[in-house]
Amino acid sequence: MEAVIVNFRGSRRVKKGNHMIVQISDVDSREKAAQLIGKKVIWKTSAGKEISGKVASAHGNSGALRVIFETGMPGQSIGSKVKIE
Repeated sequence: MEAVIVNFRGSRRVKKGNHMIVQISDVDSREKAAQLIGKKVIWKTSAGKEISGKVASAHGNSGALRVIFETGMPGQSIGSKVKIE
């Protein structure tokens, strides 16, 4: 299953470097997003490096997911695709 990284998780002044908001095209409710909690997420760089993470919870009521990655994510990852297993 593929998803798109939408943004960093954070407040007005503080952003979490390894928390990302991810949107899946066919998930449109909080209930559908809650079924994906605990799944593994992998983001691949153009150089072939992989950064893995885990779905922590739903984000909002429109089906977005909160993903916690093992290391900080670069800003270039916003708008790129991730694989959910």
